[in-house]
Amino acid sequence: MDWTFVALLLAVGAAVGFAAGLLGIGGGMLLVPALTMILTAQQVPLDHVVHVAVATSLATILFTSVSSVRAHHRKGAVLWPVVKSFAPGILVGSLVGAQIAGRLPTAWLALGFAVFVGFSATQMLLDRKPKPQRELPKPAGMFGVGSLIGLLSSFVGAGGGFISVPFMVWCNVRIQNAVATSAALGFPIAAAGTVGYIISGLNASGLPKGSIGFIYVPALVSIAATSVLTAPLGARVAHALDTKPLKRIFALMLYALAAYMLYKALRAFGMA
Repeated sequence: MDWTFVALLLAVGAAVGFAAGLLGIGGGMLLVPALTMILTAQQVPLDHVVHVAVATSLATILFTSVSSVRAHHRKGAVLWPVVKSFAPGILVGSLVGAQIAGRLPTAWLALGFAVFVGFSATQMLLDRKPKPQRELPKPAGMFGVGSLIGLLSSFVGAGGGFISVPFMVWCNVRIQNAVATSAALGFPIAAAGTVGYIISGLNASGLPKGSIGFIYVPALVSIAATSVLTAPLGARVAHALDTKPLKRIFALMLYALAAYMLYKALRAFGMA
């Protein structure tokens, strides 16, 4: 890697870490499109570029989530019983999702990412208010929701906050607690998803030098180096500010990123 490439990855890591701490999103919805652009410029084969971006994004969450959740925990905001209830389903869903995604053509993986990010942006903009009597489901329901969060998160390389935060808020969990708890959920998602992508990419050909399965280790190290520093800063800001205006701005940015990934999907389909 040249130093320009490293500097770009360090800057991306700083932005992603701050966003992860601020909004509890794990950073993947920013990181996957950014890595896709960067890796495309580095001549990573089109057949694998989105797989590598998604897998490497998940792996960085191992570091970002720990850094972010420590800051949230010091504020007493993490609902650890909720984390415990979600975790089994998340582990199962993340492992299965990585295996499925590893076998999908790039076009379908990019298209799926674009759809999910567009959906998440819409949910942020709508900001629907929950019914006051609604609560989190019983253990079986938590396992089912956790499995869905893990499955979709491993598809798009995100920490699951794009589903878990709106879901918890919909169940009348305070937004600061939802963001903090979502940050804690990022670790089991990332751990299971990383293992899954290593396994599914072991026999893939044409991957960049320094890859373990679909995980591109040089990018992982560079991004993690700065994201762990900025994630706690984002978490502190989340507790000090009203994040609603920021979420509207972030939603508009997500639409732009979804459009880029849709373009990549259409190119892979031979339609653009």
